[in-house]
Amino acid sequence: MKAALVLLSALAVVVIAAAEEKYTTKYDNVNLDEILANDRLLDKYVQCLLEEEDNNCTADGKELKRVIPDALSNECAKCNDKQKEGTKKVLRHLINNKPDVWQQLKAKYDPDGTYTKKYEDREKELHQ
Repeated sequence: MKAALVLLSALAVVVIAAAEEKYTTKYDNVNLDEILANDRLLDKYVQCLLEEEDNNCTADGKELKRVIPDALSNECAKCNDKQKEGTKKVLRHLINNKPDVWQQLKAKYDPDGTYTKKYEDREKELHQ
């Protein structure tokens, strides 16, 4: 009985810890509007995300590159509200204003379109 109680307690701790796992908030105050409005800055981030190496990446670019696959697969479940809004803003900008960049990023991070199709569909619905 004691063993079962200990096991249940341990399981509860693991479940609670897993549920609270979130992405870092360290870069939440990056000015996305400034980056999206400046092709030179945006190109640096895109270059970082597309290259295999991290040599051309800023610290926030490296973090973004690290979490993109996970965030795509779980629909940003570990994102806070600010990160979700920032993601929507960036995706909207890329889909509507930088389709060539959007295609390159899709080819790398979602080649079969499993995750990105729903974002594109949502964006199209907003513009109808």
